[in-house]
Amino acid sequence: MTAKILDGRKISKEIKQNIITETENLEKEYGIKPGLAVVIVGEDEASSVYVSMKAKACKNVGFHSETYNLPQDTSQKELIQLIGKLNNDAKIHGILVQLPLPKGFDENLVNSHILPSKDIDGFHAINAGNLMLGEDGYIPCTPKGIIELIKRTGTDISGKHAVVIGRSNIVGKPVGILLLRENATVTICHSRTNNLAEHTKNADIIVAAVGIPKLIKGDMIKEGAIIIDAGTRKVDEKLVGDVDYDEAVNKASWITPVPGGVGPMTITMLLLNTLESAKKSCASVR
Repeated sequence: MTAKILDGRKISKEIKQNIITETENLEKEYGIKPGLAVVIVGEDEASSVYVSMKAKACKNVGFHSETYNLPQDTSQKELIQLIGKLNNDAKIHGILVQLPLPKGFDENLVNSHILPSKDIDGFHAINAGNLMLGEDGYIPCTPKGIIELIKRTGTDISGKHAVVIGRSNIVGKPVGILLLRENATVTICHSRTNNLAEHTKNADIIVAAVGIPKLIKGDMIKEGAIIIDAGTRKVDEKLVGDVDYDEAVNKASWITPVPGGVGPMTITMLLLNTLESAKKSCASVR
């Protein structure tokens, strides 16, 4: 068996076409253009690249975007004051504070100051709680993109055994909850899990999100499983995922490449969440 490729770039392009159409309609009917503000503190190279990619993505779909590059010595109080200003800015429908923040910042505290209605990253405690309860709220972008990728295979998630490797608040935990909401049987594995292969060998769906290059080998994968690789690390200047792609591609039914799989979907889901926020803001206009 040779796996089919879940091309995140291609799928993202299709979704963005719909975003462009909805954005044009929103502006035509209500005079509202979705607005995203991205805040970065310090000069982390990887973060700067991500921020520029998000700004470019906004421009390509017709969004209004603002980027705030704050110096390394910015205080937590100053950052929170900026968030307060953006909370009150009608042009801004989504606020994203690029992580990681410099040492000394309390990331949870900072995110708690973003209005839940503008928390398009889904990190605010209210949105996290809504996710757990199955209520309406913003879903973290990477997990949202992962579920979309799985659904694009045409597979019915209900009743499947899904193994999630990783328990971060950004990917592992929320994607596990989303899979439960789709009626999968979910096993969460992590650094303290004994005999990882025993779990992965029985999985119909594997979501790997730990950032350990080629952790998942071909002999750890059930024939015909769906493999979603959300881990990335640079090895010899090349991006490598958590899954040994060359081995897994001969066992899986579907697999995401690294790069070009989960990554493009994350930014597209960010755009979708921002569009959703803008549409909700129209309720007062109707």
